[in-house]
Amino acid sequence: MNLKKVVLLLAISSVLVLSACGTDDDTANGDDFNYSEELDYTIIGIEPGAGITATTETAIDQEGGYESLAGWDLEQSSTVAMVTELESAIANEEPIIVTGWNPHWKFAQFPDLKYLDDPKGIYGGAENIQTLARLGFEEEHPEAYEIIDRFYWDVEDMEEIMYESNETGDDIHDVAQQWVEENEGKVSEWTEGVAEGDGSVIEIVSTPWDTERSSSSVLSIVLEEHGFDVDVTPVDPAIVFESLATGDADATVAAWLPFTHAGFYESVEDDIVDLGPNLEGAKIGLVVPGYMDIDSIEDLEPAE
Repeated sequence: MNLKKVVLLLAISSVLVLSACGTDDDTANGDDFNYSEELDYTIIGIEPGAGITATTETAIDQEGGYESLAGWDLEQSSTVAMVTELESAIANEEPIIVTGWNPHWKFAQFPDLKYLDDPKGIYGGAENIQTLARLGFEEEHPEAYEIIDRFYWDVEDMEEIMYESNETGDDIHDVAQQWVEENEGKVSEWTEGVAEGDGSVIEIVSTPWDTERSSSSVLSIVLEEHGFDVDVTPVDPAIVFESLATGDADATVAAWLPFTHAGFYESVEDDIVDLGPNLEGAKIGLVVPGYMDIDSIEDLEPAE
């Protein structure tokens, strides 16, 4: 065989080898890659009492849920555990699906995170976080009621506090104190013209997650600086609504509506006062890293 033929054969062999390698890569990362199987048909969730936990259980339920999630498991643990698994997966570029929500600092730390499309609308659209109060609260504590009614801020404000707390390790309440000091203009919109408090105790009921810890911390600091004594009690969402309806708490800034806490709200709406949104543009859903080549919940596959 002459040299020209040898070179030609070697070139053809190289092309075939490279083509074969390319096919394997395409299978691993393209349309034929089975993310559902790699994920062991498991969604990483948070605490059992969270609204997004109940909503995800509905999405998995085959009566009105997604056929693509038939046989899937929701791993319920804690927000910290969920974030730890998310961080580990991203560090290794491994597939993962978590229950996610905005505002949350993880979207600042991992800007490529994306929500999977929700064609059935089970997770709802954009939400508000609303302020609720007990009946009679305005008449008994009009100054505190006025500040709480005026309390309003943006998604970026809340995420700033959560992200700073996560990055520095400082307690959210301490970071909230710093935020209040650095945002006098916004705070003054809540307090301007309101008479000083008389030292009355104001009972704020909230939930134990970083979103609500941020808002309740900011609000309690502002109220205390205006002359009130504030107690903040973290409880499960159901207890938030029940305690307002029974008068055991004065107010909350932790109601996710109109979707996440709809069932709780509807059960007590005649026994509470709805002061409207304190934050707009919140969202919940199933979240994946941007390197995962899926866009919708319906892109997943049911467990066999």
